[in-house]
Amino acid sequence: MSSRKPYIVAEMSGNHNGSLERALALVDAAAEAGADAIKIQTYTADTMTVDVRHPRFQISAGHGLWGGEHLYQLFERAHTPWDWHAPIFERARERGITPFSSPFDRTAVELLEKLDAPMYKIASSEITDLPLIRLAASTGKPVIISTGMATLREITAAVEAAQGAGATDITVLSCTASYPAPPEETNLRRIPVLAGALRLPIGLSDHTMGIGVPIAAVAYGAVLIEKHFTLDRADGGVDAAFSLDRDELRLLVTESERAWQALGTTAIGPTEAERESLRFRRSLYVVTDVRAGDPVTEQNVRSIRPTGGLEPDLIGTVLGRTFTVGAAKGTPLTWDLI
Repeated sequence: MSSRKPYIVAEMSGNHNGSLERALALVDAAAEAGADAIKIQTYTADTMTVDVRHPRFQISAGHGLWGGEHLYQLFERAHTPWDWHAPIFERARERGITPFSSPFDRTAVELLEKLDAPMYKIASSEITDLPLIRLAASTGKPVIISTGMATLREITAAVEAAQGAGATDITVLSCTASYPAPPEETNLRRIPVLAGALRLPIGLSDHTMGIGVPIAAVAYGAVLIEKHFTLDRADGGVDAAFSLDRDELRLLVTESERAWQALGTTAIGPTEAERESLRFRRSLYVVTDVRAGDPVTEQNVRSIRPTGGLEPDLIGTVLGRTFTVGAAKGTPLTWDLI
């Protein structure tokens, strides 16, 4: 069990819907919900791709959210303008929440360094961009690597690239890079497998609906949960369909900590909280007034709550014996009475 509660990252992504005012409202809402960090993405359409209308640059028509859209136009719509980064970071720091970002090229890292970004997140699709990983790692700041679509060989190569460039604080995120992601393809059982293979802290970048999957991930050892976040799904937006609203984010913060607390230890036996309940186990009691010489019967001795008398399993041993002294109703049955 991690000694610290899960770190909750609210991913803004493109849910600002092209409005700086909304972006700042998202920061406020994430802080009010109790998230530890707010994450954005640092790219432009031109740093991500080229403006070419060709099928290879087009998302498949069957995609549930962005079917038929060309990459350049999608990134134009979803990107966070670079001149918004400073006010977003400033607002986050004012509200006591950590701002950071996913850079997608050298210019993004350079911008984020000017803003004193405290850590870097490598997106799933960039896990094979080892030069980018080395650049982020060379800053000496913590690096978070998302692993959607990646094989163990690719994950290991990314981790080794980060370590080779000087990173000493690396967190790897289990991830299913589908939007939204089917719960049955989330494969939370790989979290402890990754932890054992990499000997690093493992978290979850989650694109499923709701909070059930990330709560379950905590039970498998996830130390960080990242979820896309919006003010209201009804407002629409690039990622709104699979994003948490502010109430769900608040619930995630609360319930992920509760799940972490519930992991406890491997000890089996009564806990401190159970001490009072332990008193109210059953035992054998005198349930009607009896006198010396009366036989012990099912009518005057029964197994009831609380403890204090003989164990219930001794009923067959005591039935038919004789009371040696009188006893009032509610007296624990002990050997010195019969």
